[in-house]
Amino acid sequence: MIGKISTGSYDLNKWLFGGYEEGVITMIAGPAGSGKTNFCILAACSQAKRGKKVIFVDTEGGFSSERVRQLVGEEYETVLGNIFLLEPTSFDEQKKCFIKLLEQIKKEHVGLIVIDGMAMLYRLELGSERETKEINKEISHQMRMLAEISRKQKIPILITNQVYSEFLSEEEWQKGVKKEVKIVGGDLLKYWSKCIIELRNDGGKRKACLLKHRSLPQKEMSFEIKNKGIFRKGWI
Repeated sequence: MIGKISTGSYDLNKWLFGGYEEGVITMIAGPAGSGKTNFCILAACSQAKRGKKVIFVDTEGGFSSERVRQLVGEEYETVLGNIFLLEPTSFDEQKKCFIKLLEQIKKEHVGLIVIDGMAMLYRLELGSERETKEINKEISHQMRMLAEISRKQKIPILITNQVYSEFLSEEEWQKGVKKEVKIVGGDLLKYWSKCIIELRNDGGKRKACLLKHRSLPQKEMSFEIKNKGIFRKGWI
């Protein structure tokens, strides 16, 4: 039987038939402001409240102790004590974080690993003098390390990622052509992610789309972000 951990939301748990799977990488992709960090903090708080240790790798500065306080109330200091925040500022620092996790992390010590902004530092490197091929090889290696940690230790790993759409020519725009939304890092990150959830925010209407899963079909759920968590729209 495949183990799962709570997402921190009753509605999300029901949508995913129990929560995030252990032993695999789950990618939450979407544009800025779509709710990716909220999903991660919610899951982190859920595990930390149970006394589990959480490793939270924050490359974008999105982690908020105030958001933790909103979610858990008076317990927030205890919860924060179970969340270990790492803030790499370069692609090389990110790699060193993952090497250390691979060498030291054990399931009995950690209940969840979060990488909020998996491709953020990768994108910065693409603008440098280093060859794109070398950078792509490195991001693939980092994802492989995470997959090994998750598989061997049965620790669920959440990563977030940005999406983008290609530029439309004037002719395409006039014809109403819609470009496909793509995930930063493309197949390199999608391959190692056994579950992919895309978050969309169209005019304030939030939607989660399950694009890839080992046992569930593609489906969607409209949701709202509130002080106490994430709720299926129309239920709360």
